[in-house]
Amino acid sequence: MLKRVLSALLFVAICCSGCGKKDPEFKDTFSVIRERGELIVGVKTDTPPFGYLDKDGKNIGFDVDLAHYLAGKFLGDERKVQFVPVNAANRILKLASGEVDMIIATMTVNPQRQMILDFSIPYHTAGQAMMVLQGSKLTSLMELNGKKAIVVFGSTVEKNLQTNVPGVTVIGYKTYPEGIQALKNGTADAMISDDTILLGFAMKDKSLKILSKRYSKEPYAVAFRKEPESEKLMNAVNIELKEAINNGTLRDLKQKWGFN
Repeated sequence: MLKRVLSALLFVAICCSGCGKKDPEFKDTFSVIRERGELIVGVKTDTPPFGYLDKDGKNIGFDVDLAHYLAGKFLGDERKVQFVPVNAANRILKLASGEVDMIIATMTVNPQRQMILDFSIPYHTAGQAMMVLQGSKLTSLMELNGKKAIVVFGSTVEKNLQTNVPGVTVIGYKTYPEGIQALKNGTADAMISDDTILLGFAMKDKSLKILSKRYSKEPYAVAFRKEPESEKLMNAVNIELKEAINNGTLRDLKQKWGFN
């Protein structure tokens, strides 16, 4: 998946090379947002408690609230934000194409992604965990050798899983609800993902349980296009995130959405 994304981004870069030379006017993304009067953010719609839709189809969740918070700081009105749905497989391409100003969608910072994206300071650190059905006899990741495990395409889980459990058969899905349903249908023995994502589903469905062990640290951050135009926006986001950490805003939001 990452190789395909890198190839696509390289193609975009080649096609657009020289465009900046034709237009000497430099306009950073933060100034564009201020002039537009609206922040455009890519968020998930299937990943409680971070980003999902309520019964009326409205975007809600921790990442959504964070986007509202930033809009309020940058534009003076938390309502001045437009949400674009993204998933783990397409969020990088939607950012690279210019469809969104930033991505706030449970995006883990890692060296591979830092080659093609810029990131804010982390706003949450998750840990990869294992979800099974109630009654399952599995107790650890290593017991998945010779068994099947579900992951969501575009996440960091697949590489970690195959490295630590080479004998596992990995089954991928595009969305978390699809993966959860497959687990409940008996398609696989377990599902591996970030603990705070799995928690959102386990809290609503008592047929699921999350094992206590965590297998990694996954720092979530806001993602930006890796270009000079993004630097002012990234710096502004970092300033607001640091303030939100220091004044307890992030802590309060995590409590609101049932994690810490």
